[in-house]
Amino acid sequence: MGYIEELRKSVGTRPLILVGAAVIILNEKQEVLLQYRSDTYDWGVPGGAMELGETTEETARRELFEETGLEAKMLQFLGVLSGKDVYYRYPNGDEIYNVIHLYQAHHVSGEIELDEEGLDLKYFPAEKLPNLNKTTEKILQKFLYALTE
Repeated sequence: MGYIEELRKSVGTRPLILVGAAVIILNEKQEVLLQYRSDTYDWGVPGGAMELGETTEETARRELFEETGLEAKMLQFLGVLSGKDVYYRYPNGDEIYNVIHLYQAHHVSGEIELDEEGLDLKYFPAEKLPNLNKTTEKILQKFLYALTE
């Protein structure tokens, strides 16, 4: 049983503060890779919660590989998102306040491969994004802002 599952046994669905990482992957057409999630039934970027003893970059690399089958030679740190803007309530009632370390993947290799957390992986142009969860909207806003800095 994982760390979060152990915590949930004690606190139930009450809010947790969870540190994690999210990864932006762009293809040669500058389209963003999104994952249709099996737990929330909406589109998001690859990412997830930090495991005990990991750095946020290690979290980003692990989540990128687990959720997409891809690896990045370089991860560029873009910033941190936290607070009420990245609060999320899962369909099962679990509540979290995310502290998301955002990275952009560069020099990506591997074959796209789904895991059990995803129902689909697809690249989308910025002007034709699908139904995103609120957290992913904030992540993409932060990414676009980081590009203009």
